[in-house]
Amino acid sequence: MTSPTSPRVRAAVTALPGYVPGRPAPVGPGGASFKISSNENPYPPLPAVLEVVQRAAAQLNRYPDMSSADLVGALAEHLDVPAARVVPGTGSVGVLGSLLQAVCETGDEVVFAWRSFEAYPIVVGLSGATPVPVPLDGAGRHDLDAMAGAITERTRLVLVCTPNNPTGPVVGAQELEAFLARVPRDVLVVVDEAYLEFVRDPQAADGLAAHRAHPNVMVLRTFSKAYGLAGLRVGYAVAHEPVAEALRRTAVPFGVSGIAQLAAVASLEQSEALLERVDAIVDERERVVAELTRQGWRLPRSEANFVFLPVGSSTGALVAACAGAGLSVRGYGDDGVRATVGDVAADDVLLEVCGAFLPTWSPDRVG
Repeated sequence: MTSPTSPRVRAAVTALPGYVPGRPAPVGPGGASFKISSNENPYPPLPAVLEVVQRAAAQLNRYPDMSSADLVGALAEHLDVPAARVVPGTGSVGVLGSLLQAVCETGDEVVFAWRSFEAYPIVVGLSGATPVPVPLDGAGRHDLDAMAGAITERTRLVLVCTPNNPTGPVVGAQELEAFLARVPRDVLVVVDEAYLEFVRDPQAADGLAAHRAHPNVMVLRTFSKAYGLAGLRVGYAVAHEPVAEALRRTAVPFGVSGIAQLAAVASLEQSEALLERVDAIVDERERVVAELTRQGWRLPRSEANFVFLPVGSSTGALVAACAGAGLSVRGYGDDGVRATVGDVAADDVLLEVCGAFLPTWSPDRVG
């Protein structure tokens, strides 16, 4: 028998799609260069948060508090939930990875909308479970009826991303409740609210309210977007105690750095000032959407800090047009282009590019 010529890697790993990060910004005419491909907050950390981070840097030789006790306490108070239900992690995707390790085994299934967050099929595949993607509807929204119909006796987890990344629409509160009524009690429903703070739709679902009402619902949130801490990798789950304890058992030890914990606590203390910035981003989103609509674009209704341009097979062409103007945007196969909003100068360039691109492409294929 022939011996392998190199160490073996799991077949499931080699078959996984790779996560594609947002590309660095190209340089366009006149030196214009904007990265609007990663949904980052355009504002730097507030001075009070920076001060905490700078002081904490002197303790880099020490391990962080593995329990994240101060952060857990601050979140429990901020959200009005028991501390035992709060589990921080290395961004919401890090928490999701731990969750899948705790809940799923080979042969299990995980249902989610598609297209949705690009990491979903990757972390599901790593757990050994089988991804069950369910197409979005024609408006870029979750088709919850179809998702409920996709649940089988092998389903262990359902992911509901609201607002949906990359298209932007929210799941409504009433439709989420109707969906939960169809989900078996032993199937965990994860409401991923990474962009929650940007939502202004009064009919939108409230993940925490659903969590309080249903023992099989948990919530994922992050400090990366609205709170502007993407570089520190800190998010959290709110889960009922049995699931929360499983998350603590499967988490990477000392995964959330001391700097990240302190910055997150300081950010919660500065919530009012930070959310004023979020309001400014939402105002800018509405300006961009209004202008794109005036140009003739028909867009999914975004409640996040980005817009999605559903240009189908012309995705690559629009990405290239943006790059030529100094914009790095995110293309999604033959589905469309996502562009972060919030930086007025970048948004003005995006609007100029989109206004020039649309006449070269059939408007009746938009949306």
